[in-house]
Amino acid sequence: MWVIVPAIVLIVSIMFIFPPGSRNLKPYCDKSGALLSESISEKIKVDLNGFQQGMFLKGKNAANPILLFLTGGPGIPDYYLTEEIDTGLEDTFTVCYWDYRGTALSYSPDCKAEDCTTRQFVQDAIAVTDYLRERFGQEKIYLLGHSFGTYIGLLTAQAAPEKYCAYIAMSQIADQPQSELLAYNVMKAEYAAQSNQKMVQKLENYRTDTADTAWLRRWFAAPERDMAMHELGGGTMAAMKSVITGIFFPTLRCTEYTQTERIHIWQGKAFVQKTPVAYDRMEFVAEDSVPKLELPIYFLAGEQDLTCCYAMQKEYYDQLKAPLKGFYTFEHSAHSPLFEEPERAVEIFVNDVIQGSVSMSDAK
Repeated sequence: MWVIVPAIVLIVSIMFIFPPGSRNLKPYCDKSGALLSESISEKIKVDLNGFQQGMFLKGKNAANPILLFLTGGPGIPDYYLTEEIDTGLEDTFTVCYWDYRGTALSYSPDCKAEDCTTRQFVQDAIAVTDYLRERFGQEKIYLLGHSFGTYIGLLTAQAAPEKYCAYIAMSQIADQPQSELLAYNVMKAEYAAQSNQKMVQKLENYRTDTADTAWLRRWFAAPERDMAMHELGGGTMAAMKSVITGIFFPTLRCTEYTQTERIHIWQGKAFVQKTPVAYDRMEFVAEDSVPKLELPIYFLAGEQDLTCCYAMQKEYYDQLKAPLKGFYTFEHSAHSPLFEEPERAVEIFVNDVIQGSVSMSDAK
């Protein structure tokens, strides 16, 4: 009953409180309201690797460079944020916001947990890449990963570097076990400094000296983890103090997902959190798996990030070998620099990433 009642509340809320969604996306228009003839604004499903893969294709000029956006989570797509925040990314790129199998647009009750492996997600990412390359006639595209997407993105860039102009990591997963342990200790110390004994006691329930598998699975499932990270400004965005008001409600307001698709977002999140790929990312140590890449790389790191701790990102970047690499610190950001400081992020894309430069990097 405790599962059924919240589900009913969710469905009723979407149907009667939040705006209806649309199967068709808003087109790009100029200031006079005329359609931009070279633009693209599509929501599609493509059969790739035997599975219907859902994605948004958005850009003001379809001839622009293609960027495959690997979203975070796993389970919650970044696309909902584009309705809340205009980053300007689609002025420069044609962006593919792809939803992983079993999630959001790609949700299906027929999706099997055992099929949601790291290997399969990487193969899917490469299949989406090949679809985009063929459709838009571009030999290489750009690959952007955010949070969980950097786990898949890093391994995809390693597996098929010849398909990408560059790999861009926003909040790179580096050594997630140590990052979680560091974040836990930082948050407990911060609450102690605030004399917030209630939160200190809650966090004490997860006290550990080592981030082993059992602790990681328990900690990732703990509501206190997300609550503390967001309250202390180290969660999704530094200014986002609540998952409910910052993620849950905005996903339900996102009009470019239909009402059914919004329900699928949360069904997909619940499903994918208990699959092999989700468990794999908890224990991922990038240096062990990917000590070098054969393409240019760009790291966008929020200094206040506790989800993928800034210090761990920088440490991995320093060790990672690549033909060209740039590291960009966002002082006012936590886990999502593109959405927190969009003007600077897009400036980096335009001046460095597309130009094959690291002129704006603070660590070369």
